[in-house]
Amino acid sequence: MPVMNDAERKRRFDALARQYSDDLFRFGVWLCGDHALASDLVQETFMRAWKALDSLKDAGAAKSWLITILRREFARTFERKVPPITDIDNVVVAEESEQTPEDRTERDLLRTAMFELERKYGEPLILQTVMGMSIAEIAVQLELTESAVMTRVFRAREKLKERLQPSERGGNIHELA
Repeated sequence: MPVMNDAERKRRFDALARQYSDDLFRFGVWLCGDHALASDLVQETFMRAWKALDSLKDAGAAKSWLITILRREFARTFERKVPPITDIDNVVVAEESEQTPEDRTERDLLRTAMFELERKYGEPLILQTVMGMSIAEIAVQLELTESAVMTRVFRAREKLKERLQPSERGGNIHELA
């Protein structure tokens, strides 16, 4: 791909930012548990993406490319300092005002249970359910085999089911399978 002129570069970057910033932010919040740090991670991700935009040859790989940048930036941040932890109740979900109190309770239970999963199980599940990535894409992203990803996603769902059993919570929770 030839080097882009400034207008093409800006157009391409703006399109990436519009398309992926919300997903990256949600993944960042899941990854670090803090809105402010997640926002910083997304900003750093896009700064690095801007600098390396010419290296993105396949537009179809943009999402994985950006997630890789965000994960590496998180690792760099984590090496420098321990990120602050915020209360899970402060995580905002779109159109929350339209949800019933029961929906919010179920959502909060599910969100809490997902945050409590070991990272090796939670990360593939979040990449699949929140980021919409395929098993193959997750395998590449996490440098695992597809069967390892499927196993981890399965185990994550099983762990969530165990934590969210109606007998323990006094009600029916979302079907996870």
